[in-house]
Amino acid sequence: MRLISINVLREGMVVGRTIWNEAGHPLLHKDVTVTKGIVERLRQLNVQYLYIDDSLSKGIEIEETVEPKKRIEAVKNMTKAFEHVKQAKPNQASFVLDQQSKVIGLIVDDIMNSIINTDDVLMVLTDAYLYDEYIYQHSFQVAMYSIAIAKEMGYTYEDIRLIGIGALLHDVGKLLIPIEILLKPGKLTDSEYEEIKRHAQYGFDILRNLHSLSLLVAHCAFQHHERIDGSGYPRGIVDHEIHPFAKIIAVADVFDALTSNRVYRNKMLPTEAIAIIVKDDGIKFDTKVVEAFKRSIIHYSNGTIVLLTDGRRGIVSKQNLIDVTRPWIRVFEEDDKLLGATYEICLSDYPEIYIKNIETEFAVYVE
Repeated sequence: MRLISINVLREGMVVGRTIWNEAGHPLLHKDVTVTKGIVERLRQLNVQYLYIDDSLSKGIEIEETVEPKKRIEAVKNMTKAFEHVKQAKPNQASFVLDQQSKVIGLIVDDIMNSIINTDDVLMVLTDAYLYDEYIYQHSFQVAMYSIAIAKEMGYTYEDIRLIGIGALLHDVGKLLIPIEILLKPGKLTDSEYEEIKRHAQYGFDILRNLHSLSLLVAHCAFQHHERIDGSGYPRGIVDHEIHPFAKIIAVADVFDALTSNRVYRNKMLPTEAIAIIVKDDGIKFDTKVVEAFKRSIIHYSNGTIVLLTDGRRGIVSKQNLIDVTRPWIRVFEEDDKLLGATYEICLSDYPEIYIKNIETEFAVYVE
């Protein structure tokens, strides 16, 4: 299967991967033949990319690190837990969340079991899920990225679990922000932006009063928007003043925000988001965290069409665990001509060749 933009999706193409809705029900099944109605419906839902199957990509598999059913179940449980907090009075939020701490811990344990017990880099396919409540999916994904980074950095199992819980709860303060501000599609006013920024303080105030969780979890929520150059919020603290766990969650948080659809902008591809984070390496983000992040996250997902610097086109067919920036490529085009037979290369064997562009709008479809 391969990833394409909705802009080049056409009738007759075959869906390569099921798209799920927030309730955990299939919205569009794998192997369904695309119709004009399907294209229109996906556009209405603001789907930007989806996976298709054709002969060019036959045999290319894409397996998420956390299985879809496990993710859907975890997000359902998170939603229930967070909704209890959302419906509570502000002065009772800590008490209510304390009652949900066991659920939170079990969710983190499930994520850790999927990530800790594999040597693969983290594969997350946000394209396969549509949801209304961004905060819950976002928190789940930030926990996955944070756990993967912490694992790569060599943290103990106990610390990784704490980081995972801190990541899962990093945005809990947003439950106290008016929904019309959180979901406002246009530019925020200065006062609205200041209210959004208060979610870090709100989260800290909720979490520091929990008896069932470490105070470090509260500091993760409090500091995940701080930056090592002092440009963050709420306190504008600098490098040595920021807890190492919060530095990890800061990178994971930004990456997921950039690679997810938001009410005010469309998502980026992973490599685009990684480039933005790398640009701020050592400025806003801790260098050790950024380096671990780059090693633990897939840069080019399987099924991505790429243009190489030597003019060849191909599809990322599998990952290279030695260097995640240099995957295996199934070459299908040379000199702007489709080949009669494809062949595979690993970019690590060709140090002079790089990926020049990702081409999700490459329109050729071979049945």
